[in-house]
Amino acid sequence: MSETAFGRYRYTKNRELSWLQFNQRVLEEAADKNNPVLERLKFLAIFTSNLDEFFRVRVGSLVDISRISPEKKDNKSGMTSEEQLRKIYERIPELIQQKKEYYRAVMQELGEQHIQDVLGEELKPKERKYVNQYFMMEIMPLLSPIIIGTHHPLPHLNNKQLHIAAALKDKKGKTAIGLIPIPENVPPYLMLPAEKEELRYIRTENILLMMAPDLFGAYTAEEITVLCVTRNADISFDDEKFDDDEEDLRNQMTKLLKKRENLSAVRMEIGEAISEEFKVQLMKLMGVSPVQVYEDAVPLKMSYVYRLCGELPEEKTKSLLYPAYVPRWPEDLDQKQKIMDQVRRKDKLLFYPFDSVEPFLKLLGEAAESPDVVSIKITIYRLASSSKIARILCRAAENGKEVLVLMELRARFDEANNVAWSKLLEEAGCQVIYGMDGFKCHSKICLITRKERGKMSYITQIGTGNYNEKTNAMYTDLSLMTASPVIGEDAVAFFQNMLINKLNGDYRQLRVSPYGIKEMLIQRIDEQIRKGPEGYICFKVNAITERDIIDKLRQASDAGVEVRMIIRGISCILPGIPGDTENIHISSIVGRYLEHARIYQFGRGEDEKFYISSADLMTRNLNRRVEIACPIFDPDVRMQLRWMLLCQLRDNMKASIALSDGSYHRRRREEQASFNSQECFMEQTSHKVAAPAKIGVLQRLGAGLRRASGKEPRVLS
Repeated sequence: MSETAFGRYRYTKNRELSWLQFNQRVLEEAADKNNPVLERLKFLAIFTSNLDEFFRVRVGSLVDISRISPEKKDNKSGMTSEEQLRKIYERIPELIQQKKEYYRAVMQELGEQHIQDVLGEELKPKERKYVNQYFMMEIMPLLSPIIIGTHHPLPHLNNKQLHIAAALKDKKGKTAIGLIPIPENVPPYLMLPAEKEELRYIRTENILLMMAPDLFGAYTAEEITVLCVTRNADISFDDEKFDDDEEDLRNQMTKLLKKRENLSAVRMEIGEAISEEFKVQLMKLMGVSPVQVYEDAVPLKMSYVYRLCGELPEEKTKSLLYPAYVPRWPEDLDQKQKIMDQVRRKDKLLFYPFDSVEPFLKLLGEAAESPDVVSIKITIYRLASSSKIARILCRAAENGKEVLVLMELRARFDEANNVAWSKLLEEAGCQVIYGMDGFKCHSKICLITRKERGKMSYITQIGTGNYNEKTNAMYTDLSLMTASPVIGEDAVAFFQNMLINKLNGDYRQLRVSPYGIKEMLIQRIDEQIRKGPEGYICFKVNAITERDIIDKLRQASDAGVEVRMIIRGISCILPGIPGDTENIHISSIVGRYLEHARIYQFGRGEDEKFYISSADLMTRNLNRRVEIACPIFDPDVRMQLRWMLLCQLRDNMKASIALSDGSYHRRRREEQASFNSQECFMEQTSHKVAAPAKIGVLQRLGAGLRRASGKEPRVLS
């Protein structure tokens, strides 16, 4: 590697390996005994689900690139796709082993609470009889055992569907492979008859492992295992294939969803240890290489965990789950007054899930009924399956309002849900359009237009997360409601531009990618660079991968600017590299709620600038998606954002600190008082931070951050 190339990669790291580190931080929550034991089991399920999607999307993409453009190199590490795949395959077994250890510890602790996941051989006689009856009545009629041979070629194995695989031999010594797909409409486990305080259950795959030897007729099962394959789900959606017929676009997306299940296998998982000979036979059948095969004693599908937690008796799980949290009604909003009137007087910020989503729903409901409202326009990326927001939009259209919905059909793995909602919205009278040619619309904006006494006025809502009540309760996100006429006029221009596919529109305050946000970020970073050591930048985002932004932040660090970043997931910049990034500090928070809000802060005091945005600092968000960044002018809202950032920078319970070698370590010091930012947000409201007492809190937070970092965080002007 040349010296120039070495310099280019000295302070950056590979995206995929960084993502695996993030998922390891998720996994480590399963070992954190500060978390209740069933919550730790959920973190194991989240880790598993995350890794499934990683293989389907990221590994699938790399496999495709390695075949089409084998020489193409990652611009943060200089590795080809084949080299990246090799590193990934080397890293996965360590994570699986770590998962196995944490799972064993969690199940042992649950066993002490008399909650047991039992194997077939562990069944008591009464339980075995109960399982046999259940199998014969509920499972056996749905089974389709297959023997692979000349007359029975390998059937298609659906992505992540569990199968029982058996190495078979008949009386004449003839060998074969048997497969039994586990029906996906069968419950994932069976609760066994209760005895005293015991709660025992057996997973469906373990019932099948017990029964399988008798299901292959004259063949004897010499080896049996649970098996599933993961398929490439990275469908390339080429907008140029379609004309302007939006109905055709929706039909084509429906076809692509069906195609997703038929793409090539990128991973094979087996649950029981098997002989090398049997493994080789299965690899050949599935079309995978040895590095794509993983033995995993932990359940291969763990989505059953959420159902289990919901079905266990409440008195049993009370101490095993997080205490229930009910989002608060914001203290600066009067429940008895119309939200629309309150927002017209002053900007309001909701902080999910600590604040309730109800004020926004109420605002939307008021708009649907108000005779002064003439239109509602909104972007939709992901909707809840039973969406209150969509139903309010339908009601508004039925009430004669103009309702425009910019629906993104290509929200990965939510396409089917969005297709269904788009039909219902159209049937109610909403005008539905389907994104931009070649650019996903990931923006979160809702524009309510009023006409009163012949004059137009606007209420604009801009968020960092989706219009999805389910995720609003699980993700930390921000939702600004403002009656600013300038932002309202920008929102009008935004929707007009989207209707004519104009991506490079002019806006006075809003910044819109693919052309506006990156340019703004570079401009604001340059302003801090000119301040030198007096400069300050703080980003709270989910990921940073965009090379131009990384290089600009390196330049800021080199100029002495203090750069602090709270990055939940992927971080392709290495902090603390002498001469490059020594003034950059990065932390990652993984906790009870998924950190999802995006906040950009530039400078302090009178020159301080804040934005909230739908965009991470990723190449796709800044260059290939329609995103919005909104400046914050209201002093109280700015104070709220400052308080949120300082709380998260102080976190020493759920934060991990990025080191210059690319590794992370938990920020836990015995001499410091424990501080969990998410618990703080549950206990304290952000809506009173402008009060004198809260200003004192901000100052104390700054002092705590100074002790933690050795630097003076100048938090207030």
